[in-house]
Amino acid sequence: MSDTNPAGRAAPARTPSLTERRKAATQLDIARAAAELFTERGPDDTTAEDVAQRAGVALRTFYRYFRSKQDAVAPLLAGGADRWRAELAAGTPPGTAVPTALERSIAASLAAEGEEAAEGLRWTRGLLRAAAHDPALRAVWYRVNQESEERLREVLAGLAGPAADPLEVRLAAAAATDAIRIALETWSETDAPVHGEASPAALAVRCLRELTGGLRILGAADGKG
Repeated sequence: MSDTNPAGRAAPARTPSLTERRKAATQLDIARAAAELFTERGPDDTTAEDVAQRAGVALRTFYRYFRSKQDAVAPLLAGGADRWRAELAAGTPPGTAVPTALERSIAASLAAEGEEAAEGLRWTRGLLRAAAHDPALRAVWYRVNQESEERLREVLAGLAGPAADPLEVRLAAAAATDAIRIALETWSETDAPVHGEASPAALAVRCLRELTGGLRILGAADGKG
């Protein structure tokens, strides 16, 4: 089911309950612990018990939330995309062309404004480097991107309006998701800083322009198509 209203705009997000917020906080603590250990030791030399101990939770708590040690980093990898989609849905002014909205939102989401955002990119770099030698961790990364693409399709459908071609919406969602994925993977293979010409933001914008060059998509994000 779509989360857009009849006018085509994204519906306001439901406020999570206290229980949901506590669950999300615990999952993020475990994810950060796993990321630290994977960066320090590599996935092969890290166990689920190690992750639980570093996070300060019981092993049974770890397995209540995650199926494997690699799966534990999914919330950390998905967090930036979740915030990006929410800001794209809520912060795109009426009348903005959807390709323009995508480019601006991607550049802003990867701009690493502030130390917390820069640290998040550095965590991602460490995890992607570890994933290069760990198929299970790489599978988590691809799954996170696939789930993000599916959710982005709903956001773009709401922005483009009911007259938009569903195939064009789907292609745009795939292009935007892949632009970010390829940019982060490319950046992670280097020692480039989080800002500048070789930064994730610059690479993602370049990828997006290349991938969407042939799309006719979605003139203005005004909910009318």
